[in-house]
This record gives sequence, C-alpha cells and structure tokens, in this order.
Amino acid sequence: MLTLFRYNWQVRDDWFRWCQEVPEDELLAIRTGGVGSILHTLFHVVEVERMWIADLTPVATAPNDFADFGSLARVMALSARCRPEVEAFVRAWRPELDTRVVEGAYEDGRPYRLLVGEGLRHVIAHEIHHMGQMSVWSRALGRAPVSANLVGRHLM
Repeated sequence: MLTLFRYNWQVRDDWFRWCQEVPEDELLAIRTGGVGSILHTLFHVVEVERMWIADLTPVATAPNDFADFGSLARVMALSARCRPEVEAFVRAWRPELDTRVVEGAYEDGRPYRLLVGEGLRHVIAHEIHHMGQMSVWSRALGRAPVSANLVGRHLM
C-alpha cells in the first residue's frame, strides 16, 4: 500500500515541478474534465487524500476551500503539510483494517458505508485518474506530460 502512495506522491511532486514552468494563467485556465483547472485539480487531489484519510480514522477535520489555496505555492505547501499525517496512517496499516467498516457522508450529504481498505484504495486510484487528466491537458498545451511509469522510481 505504501508503495502506491509513495508513487502518487512522487508523480504529484513531478507535476508540481512541471507546473513551475507553466504560466499561472494556464494553470488557472478552465479545462474540460477534472474539476476545472490544472491548479484546482492538484488541490482537489491533495484535499481528497487528506479528507478520505481523516474519514477513515477517528480524526474529524473540516474541508479546505480552493479559494484559500489559489496559487501553486499554496497547493504545494498544503501537500507538504498533509503528507506526514497520511504517511503515518499508511505506514501503520494492518491487514485487519481492510475489513473495518466506516460510515460517513459525501459532500452532497449522501451517506456512505464502506470498508476502510476500499476507501484507502479509492484514494490511490483517484489520484492516478486525475494525473491522467493532467497528461491530456499537458499535451494540449504542447508540453510533455510527467511520466506515469512506476518502473524506475525505486519505490520497492
């Protein structure tokens, strides 16, 4: 499990470096798919990871608003600030957590009931999905996307 989180964090950091070479207006431009812009999508990935981990633990936390994190530096700082808590949770993972049930509500108020292992794996897949969108957008900008290759990242 930790390998895939470390993979996502490396790819996310690669995207942050990629963004540092892109004009801010391009990072904020509304695009088809995702949650709108490149920057908002990166914020969304960080925030969803943070909120799902909080939902899978007994720690209550309030969601952040993108309006408070509307710059690349702020989104990068949020990612750096949240990562140690997420990593601590993932490092403490035990197989019996796969079948522990957690209940909550989506942002729109719909209730959910799921296994902790299912939620944790959703977090992994969610980020990979959005990084694919980032790749499409980077090509539309005429720029090479970040490599999604796990091989060669020396994670295992």
